[in-house]
Amino acid sequence: MMRPFTIVDTTLRDGEQAPGVAFTWREKVTIARLLDRLGVDQIEAGTPAMGEVEQHAIRAIASSGLRCRVTTWNRLLPGDIRASLACGVRDIHISGPVSDLQIRYKLGKSRRWVLDRLREALRFALDNGCRVAVGAEDASRAGHRFLVEYALLAREMGVRRLRYADTVGVLEPLAVFERITRLKEELGDMEIEFHGHNDFGLALANTVAALKAGAACVDTTVCGLGERAGNASLEELVRAMQGIYQVKMRLNTAILPVLTRFVTRAAGRGRARTACG
Repeated sequence: MMRPFTIVDTTLRDGEQAPGVAFTWREKVTIARLLDRLGVDQIEAGTPAMGEVEQHAIRAIASSGLRCRVTTWNRLLPGDIRASLACGVRDIHISGPVSDLQIRYKLGKSRRWVLDRLREALRFALDNGCRVAVGAEDASRAGHRFLVEYALLAREMGVRRLRYADTVGVLEPLAVFERITRLKEELGDMEIEFHGHNDFGLALANTVAALKAGAACVDTTVCGLGERAGNASLEELVRAMQGIYQVKMRLNTAILPVLTRFVTRAAGRGRARTACG
């Protein structure tokens, strides 16, 4: 039996990183409301540090009275968290790099720098009453020992969810299953959230593998929008769970065609290539 799991939809954050996609703030609010009507558990509404236009949209979404959790994406910087607080959001995701490729060659920093910044950011967020999840950026190319050290620091400070990000989409399902299983064994009661990319067409398969390994949360985007080749498709995940695994999901699936058509138009794409047509 597949365990109950949480869907974190990041269409408004990662989905908007797809080439040529730029939603208006009104479109973002409409997408958030449709996702809420569908019944997703959590919406990642954007990145407040991007500026006033993004902040305006996030404030509008956060004040819309949605039933789902509304979260924001933040770097390991108190300034990012301040921007989230100014939008009326205290449910935040803090992301830091964990692979040496990201830490040393992209940022020119050290592992110690990452841990120090994580500690500083978490202390600031928790002191301001935030509910925090921590992201491990490029986890699929990270050394396992450092990834665990990073996660344990977050857990020791009170964080109960780690996002395992296959940032450049290099994993395949068996590897995902093995890695998530191992992480769960080492992190105990800490929830694992899986974030897959579709560079080799495996985002959905990897997401299902993560669920089979016991991931508590998975990330999706409508129509599979996202950076480069995209992310795991929300509608394909829903149909796979229902059609292959007979998972009963508390979703109003009648909203799916409306949602996918709206996002497709807003993204400037052609007819949606989705599981619901």
